[in-house]
Amino acid sequence: MTPFAGFPDAAFEFYAELEHNNNRDWWLEHKATYDSAVKEPLAALLAGLEPQFGEARLFRPNRDIRFSADKSPYKTAQGAVAAVAEGMGFYVQLDADGLLIGGGYHISTPAQLARFRSAVDAPSSGGVLQQILAHVEEQGFEVEGETLKTVPRGFAKDHPRAELLKFKSLAAGTHVGRPGWLSTPEAAGEVARRWEELRPLVEWTGRYAAP
Repeated sequence: MTPFAGFPDAAFEFYAELEHNNNRDWWLEHKATYDSAVKEPLAALLAGLEPQFGEARLFRPNRDIRFSADKSPYKTAQGAVAAVAEGMGFYVQLDADGLLIGGGYHISTPAQLARFRSAVDAPSSGGVLQQILAHVEEQGFEVEGETLKTVPRGFAKDHPRAELLKFKSLAAGTHVGRPGWLSTPEAAGEVARRWEELRPLVEWTGRYAAP
């Protein structure tokens, strides 16, 4: 595989045009650009980071439109994840506006959710999570995830970590846009640095919410 050299402008232009031409004919006509400007550089980036963060996989570019009112066949972003367990790990995504870097967990079974809530409830592990989230927010990440409107049944409404108990999935991410380093090999180091900042969160979810 060719060493990672950065993401060319053609990658962002590809997605900017795809937003207005989301159909099979346009995709097939421009697939070579997708392969050379998006897929291959991203695969090279992940291969270079594998020794530090583990094996990663690219998501399929096709949307699942079976149950969607939007029948656009292709995603307008290319994502990839270096998973530490099913549904949790380090995430990166490329779209028309630049690069997003994140980590956490996005898929939860009822058993996972029960373990997560139990860990949030416990003063020790719950307190550690509070500290982790405060730190990643200080580093410029936005904490996000699917949440309930109220504290889940079985927990006091005035629980000291009531807001955390509402989360059904939990992640933190930052959209870095298109800085100058994104088109250079330095992008690998920038992604690695941010993933390292998110490692405590990923490891916490891996410890307390893994399948």
